[in-house]
Amino acid sequence: MKVLVVDDHKVNRMLPRAILSKLGIEVLEADSGEAALECLARTPEVDHVLLDVSMPGMTGIEVCQRLREEERTRGLHIIAYTAHAFASEKNQIMEAGFDDLLIKPINREGLLQALGMAQ
Repeated sequence: MKVLVVDDHKVNRMLPRAILSKLGIEVLEADSGEAALECLARTPEVDHVLLDVSMPGMTGIEVCQRLREEERTRGLHIIAYTAHAFASEKNQIMEAGFDDLLIKPINREGLLQALGMAQ
C-alpha cells in the first residue's frame, strides 16, 4: 500500500508518516496541491491520499475535484484532513468528492479507520 500525505506544513505530515511507516506502509509526501498532482502523475500506484483542505495556492478541495475529473484518478481513495470542523464546512468538503474526513489533530485510530484498516 502507498499513501500520499499532502500538507503545506511539514510538521502535519510527520504524524501520519510515523504511524503508517511503523505499519510498513510506503508514505510519499507533497507540500502543495500542485506537488500532489505531480507526484500522482509520476506514481500512479498510490492507493490513498491524505489531503489537507486549507493550503495556499491550490486548495485540497481543488486538488480533489481535479482528481475526480481525471479518468485515471477518479476512483482514488481521498481523505480530507483539516482543522475546520463546522458542519457547513464538513458538507462542503464531502460534496467536493472526498471519501472521508479527519479533523486535526489526527490520531492513529482515526487514520487507520479512514484507510479501511481499523484494528
